[in-house]
Amino acid sequence: MNMGQLQRRIGEIKDELAALGSLHPGSLSEQYNVCGTPGCRCKDPKRPKKHGPYHQLSYTWRGKSTTAFVRPERVKAVRSQVESYKRFRKLTQEWVDLEIEREQMERAAGRKTDGD
Repeated sequence: MNMGQLQRRIGEIKDELAALGSLHPGSLSEQYNVCGTPGCRCKDPKRPKKHGPYHQLSYTWRGKSTTAFVRPERVKAVRSQVESYKRFRKLTQEWVDLEIEREQMERAAGRKTDGD
Protein backbone atom coordinates (compact mmCIF):
# COMPACT_ATOMS: atom_id res chain seq x y z
CA MET A 1 0.00 0.00 0.00
CA ASN A 2 1.43 3.38 -0.92
CA MET A 3 1.14 6.55 1.19
CA GLY A 4 -1.82 7.91 -0.80
CA GLN A 5 -3.80 4.68 -0.45
CA LEU A 6 -2.95 4.55 3.24
CA GLN A 7 -4.17 8.09 3.90
CA ARG A 8 -7.29 7.49 1.82
CA ARG A 9 -8.16 4.38 3.86
CA ILE A 10 -7.59 6.27 7.13
CA GLY A 11 -10.04 8.91 5.90
CA GLU A 12 -12.60 6.20 5.05
CA ILE A 13 -12.21 4.70 8.53
CA LYS A 14 -12.80 8.09 10.15
CA ASP A 15 -15.97 8.53 8.08
CA GLU A 16 -17.21 5.05 9.04
CA LEU A 17 -16.52 5.74 12.72
CA ALA A 18 -18.46 9.01 12.58
CA ALA A 19 -21.46 7.19 11.07
CA LEU A 20 -21.62 4.34 13.60
CA GLY A 21 -24.22 5.82 15.92
CA SER A 22 -25.09 4.26 19.27
CA LEU A 23 -22.86 1.46 20.53
CA HIS A 24 -22.46 -0.82 23.54
CA PRO A 25 -19.77 -3.36 24.48
CA GLY A 26 -20.60 -6.97 25.23
CA SER A 27 -22.55 -9.88 23.90
CA LEU A 28 -26.23 -10.68 23.77
CA SER A 29 -27.34 -14.22 24.53
CA GLU A 30 -30.57 -16.18 24.85
CA GLN A 31 -31.27 -17.86 28.17
CA TYR A 32 -33.84 -20.52 29.03
CA ASN A 33 -34.75 -21.22 32.65
CA VAL A 34 -36.31 -23.87 34.85
CA CYS A 35 -38.56 -22.43 37.57
CA GLY A 36 -39.24 -23.65 41.09
CA THR A 37 -42.94 -24.40 40.63
CA PRO A 38 -43.75 -28.08 41.19
CA GLY A 39 -45.59 -29.67 38.27
CA CYS A 40 -44.62 -26.90 35.83
CA ARG A 41 -44.10 -27.76 32.15
CA CYS A 42 -40.40 -26.98 32.58
CA LYS A 43 -40.09 -29.99 34.90
CA ASP A 44 -42.04 -32.48 32.82
CA PRO A 45 -40.03 -35.73 33.08
CA LYS A 46 -40.73 -36.77 29.47
CA ARG A 47 -40.86 -33.50 27.53
CA PRO A 48 -39.68 -30.54 29.60
CA LYS A 49 -40.17 -27.11 28.03
CA LYS A 50 -38.00 -24.44 29.64
CA HIS A 51 -39.17 -20.84 30.08
CA GLY A 52 -37.75 -18.28 27.70
CA PRO A 53 -36.07 -17.08 25.72
CA TYR A 54 -34.77 -14.31 27.95
CA HIS A 55 -32.12 -12.08 26.42
CA GLN A 56 -29.09 -11.24 28.49
CA LEU A 57 -26.42 -8.59 27.83
CA SER A 58 -23.01 -9.37 29.35
CA TYR A 59 -20.02 -7.05 29.23
CA THR A 60 -16.95 -5.87 31.10
CA TRP A 61 -16.21 -2.16 31.24
CA ARG A 62 -13.38 -0.54 33.17
CA GLY A 63 -12.68 -3.80 34.95
CA LYS A 64 -16.24 -4.37 36.11
CA SER A 65 -18.31 -7.25 34.73
CA THR A 66 -22.02 -6.66 34.29
CA THR A 67 -24.93 -8.82 33.21
CA ALA A 68 -28.40 -7.47 32.59
CA PHE A 69 -31.62 -8.84 31.16
CA VAL A 70 -32.92 -7.02 28.10
CA ARG A 71 -36.63 -6.53 27.58
CA PRO A 72 -38.01 -8.10 24.37
CA GLU A 73 -38.83 -4.71 22.84
CA ARG A 74 -35.18 -3.58 23.33
CA VAL A 75 -33.46 -6.69 21.91
CA LYS A 76 -33.20 -5.36 18.35
CA ALA A 77 -31.74 -2.01 19.48
CA VAL A 78 -29.25 -3.61 21.87
CA ARG A 79 -28.17 -6.14 19.23
CA SER A 80 -27.51 -3.22 16.86
CA GLN A 81 -25.50 -1.37 19.53
CA VAL A 82 -23.37 -4.46 20.23
CA GLU A 83 -22.69 -4.91 16.49
CA SER A 84 -21.77 -1.22 16.19
CA TYR A 85 -19.32 -1.61 19.08
CA LYS A 86 -17.70 -4.62 17.39
CA ARG A 87 -17.39 -2.57 14.19
CA PHE A 88 -15.92 0.33 16.21
CA ARG A 89 -13.25 -1.97 17.70
CA LYS A 90 -12.37 -3.44 14.30
CA LEU A 91 -12.10 -0.02 12.65
CA THR A 92 -9.98 1.50 15.42
CA GLN A 93 -7.60 -1.48 15.33
CA GLU A 94 -7.25 -1.09 11.57
CA TRP A 95 -6.69 2.65 11.97
CA VAL A 96 -3.87 2.09 14.47
CA ASP A 97 -2.30 -0.55 12.20
CA LEU A 98 -2.38 1.89 9.28
CA GLU A 99 -0.92 4.72 11.39
CA ILE A 100 1.96 2.46 12.45
CA GLU A 101 2.54 1.51 8.81
CA ARG A 102 2.40 5.19 7.78
CA GLU A 103 4.91 6.17 10.45
CA GLN A 104 7.27 3.38 9.37
CA MET A 105 7.01 4.51 5.74
CA GLU A 106 7.81 8.10 6.76
CA ARG A 107 10.78 6.94 8.82
CA ALA A 108 12.06 4.84 5.92
CA ALA A 109 11.63 7.78 3.54
CA GLY A 110 13.58 10.00 5.96
CA ARG A 111 16.46 7.51 6.04
CA LYS A 112 16.60 7.49 2.24
CA THR A 113 16.86 11.28 2.03
CA ASP A 114 19.46 11.44 4.86
CA GLY A 115 21.81 9.15 2.92
CA ASP A 116 21.62 11.12 -0.34
